[in-house]
Amino acid sequence: MRLPDAPRPPRSCLDLARSPSTAMDIDAMRAAAWHRHGVAALAVEDITDPWLRQAVINEASRRWGRRHGGDQHGR
Repeated sequence: MRLPDAPRPPRSCLDLARSPSTAMDIDAMRAAAWHRHGVAALAVEDITDPWLRQAVINEASRRWGRRHGGDQHGR
């Protein structure tokens, strides 16, 4: 229970009362990032062309280092 004039508790991403984002929510965030900032957020497993998928993996690895976890694609 909260008093009428009491300050609200701080908000946190650890708030367990909030439901997790759905696939539609995440896709909407990706679209907004593209339209507002020119940033393309692609899930590697969604790229069907093997050559293009590997090119994206290579560029991301060059910029930010290799992934720790997830599929190693044959490694």
